[in-house]
Amino acid sequence: MADIYRWRLAPDGLATRRQLRAMGLRPGGQDVVAELHRPRRRREPLVAYLYRVDRAKPVRPMTPARAAALAAAMRARRTCPNCHVDAGYCIPRSLGMCVPCHDTPAA
Repeated sequence: MADIYRWRLAPDGLATRRQLRAMGLRPGGQDVVAELHRPRRRREPLVAYLYRVDRAKPVRPMTPARAAALAAAMRARRTCPNCHVDAGYCIPRSLGMCVPCHDTPAA
């Protein structure tokens, strides 16, 4: 089982995914080394998984094909399936269509 540390008491050399990403690194397939618990009132603690910085690998560079795929996926999230118009924002999954289509009464 992984070691458990309290909030802000983790030793140097360990980092969360977000901290690794800010350093330009990724976990690189390594297992979770430790857990960081942040206490909360009347609920279970928040848990963050820690990885070793010395075993982390550099982030893979963005290739033109990856950038194109990401742009296509974001364009699909912004396109209304009802009116086929780019809404300029990600369509809410709760509505399933852009806000003007949702607010317009069906004929």
